[in-house]
Amino acid sequence: MAAPSDLVREIVAGGALRDPAWRAAFAEVPRELFVPFYYAALRGGGYERLWRDDPDPERRARWREGVYTDQPLATRIRDGALISSSSQPSLMARMLEYLEVEDGMTVLEIGTGPGYDAALLCHRLGDARVTTVDLDPDITEAARAHLKASGHRPRVITGDGARGCPAHAPYDRIIATCALPSVPPAWLGQCAKDALVLAPLASGLLALRVDQEGVSSGHFTPTPAYFVPLRGGTPAAPHPPLSAPGVPAHARRDDSFRFLLAVSGGRLEPEAAYDLWREEGRPGRGRYGVTVADGRQWAWLDEPYGPHTWPLGGTDGNGAGTAEPPGA
Repeated sequence: MAAPSDLVREIVAGGALRDPAWRAAFAEVPRELFVPFYYAALRGGGYERLWRDDPDPERRARWREGVYTDQPLATRIRDGALISSSSQPSLMARMLEYLEVEDGMTVLEIGTGPGYDAALLCHRLGDARVTTVDLDPDITEAARAHLKASGHRPRVITGDGARGCPAHAPYDRIIATCALPSVPPAWLGQCAKDALVLAPLASGLLALRVDQEGVSSGHFTPTPAYFVPLRGGTPAAPHPPLSAPGVPAHARRDDSFRFLLAVSGGRLEPEAAYDLWREEGRPGRGRYGVTVADGRQWAWLDEPYGPHTWPLGGTDGNGAGTAEPPGA
């Protein structure tokens, strides 16, 4: 029968969970408590609901096998659209290690989901040091029940994640499990000195170091990240089509080229993006970053004030967009 130890072995074999503290968290927090049911995609389209208490033993076995396999699980679907999931465990393991937490730190999580990630944080830091926020009351209500069943009671707040949670600030770390068009400035105002914000943006994971002097900057990690978008915020700009005449097929299939299109927010036409990508030696994700300063935020290649910068669209939590980068 599949068990947490099977999941831990799979994640470790993939190169994550090098930190013994996080390895212990994944081994000792049962994922099954957080996904009593989930929706498995069917080959012909649509979803099949797998349930912990299904009277069919074969379907119960399939449910458990899925829980302890390294895969994301769709936990809430509304009007045919995915609105919440339990993230792929190996991706969460890498994200938690990128977060660089230390004993005594406080963490704000944006995007509660079923509560599994909050439970892992609680295991590592203690319940009192974890706050998690989600917009949907159905999601937070279910997460509270799941967390209670696991023996953890962090603060579970129903609210707009783009606004953070000022009542319990400042935070040493902020981690988002939803895709963003830009970094909500409200988060930066709730950060402690030398805080780190880890957030999915442009299909990547941004690790932004918060500077109390008014300039925050950081690079993307090497890890791709695809999450459900932050609800309540401004949607990201649509990407230009990949099938432009001047872009060869090998570039369209290359993750680093697709990431350049994503991080530029559609402000580079595919032909121009291909020329830049080729001239710069097919730059990987780690050469890109984001800077926030003077009410502006922008993405960049290699350096914040270099020749290749792109404004990030988004919201300050009140609907106001971001401004152009330096030199634009």
